[in-house]
Amino acid sequence: MMQLVNLLAPAASAALYNIYLAISIVLVVAMLIAAIVAIVLVLMQPSNSDGIQAIQGSSETFFGKNKGKSIEEKLKKWTTICLIVLGILAIVFYILQYDGFWS
Repeated sequence: MMQLVNLLAPAASAALYNIYLAISIVLVVAMLIAAIVAIVLVLMQPSNSDGIQAIQGSSETFFGKNKGKSIEEKLKKWTTICLIVLGILAIVFYILQYDGFWS
């Protein structure tokens, strides 16, 4: 059994392997949640291009143009935070895969 544990993860003992496995599962689940939240936040953001509206010649007032600005800014801020968290979790997960970390 120990030979199988040594093949699966760079751990010195079965107890270290169990800790490694638990941390890896938690990190993967956290990365999955962060990725799904980031996808949803990006999909909730409105498009920046005016597209057809520019051809139609529709004019917007200052208040109409900035009506949803605060919501858009919050969505962009939370998207950035979520992607930074995802990147940090990926780096931590990569560091835990290093052979010398668990020995």
